[in-house]
Amino acid sequence: MRITTKGRYALKALLYLARQPEGAIATVKQIADETSLSFEFLEQLLVKLKKAKLVQSIRGPGGGYTLARPAQEISIKDIFDAVGETIDLTDCQSCKFSELVCVPENGCESHLIWKGATEYLVEFFTKVSLDDVRHGRSSVRL
Repeated sequence: MRITTKGRYALKALLYLARQPEGAIATVKQIADETSLSFEFLEQLLVKLKKAKLVQSIRGPGGGYTLARPAQEISIKDIFDAVGETIDLTDCQSCKFSELVCVPENGCESHLIWKGATEYLVEFFTKVSLDDVRHGRSSVRL
């Protein structure tokens, strides 16, 4: 598993929005400038985050983006899901962690360990909120 630029940028952008005073609106340019993210790529991510109802956009002069709900209600998994990140430690092309289609004679005896570790990561990213990360509380007990 590797969190790509999409996941890292989305998290960084939402952390920026989470740090803003309640009700504050940030433009794409402000977010890009303050976080050193690519403006064009950030625009694409914000569309996905809006579609997932993690951010809301305000049109017109003075418009921009703000969180759609409180930071403590947005999990890291929500963010990753919104931008298409997959949390899966298996490298199999024929199966994913939720489906055990491999059999030992096909050389996938270790599938269950990767499945278990993936489930642990999914649970971790589900329990860690944007607010937890913002306040340095990412050591969540499972």
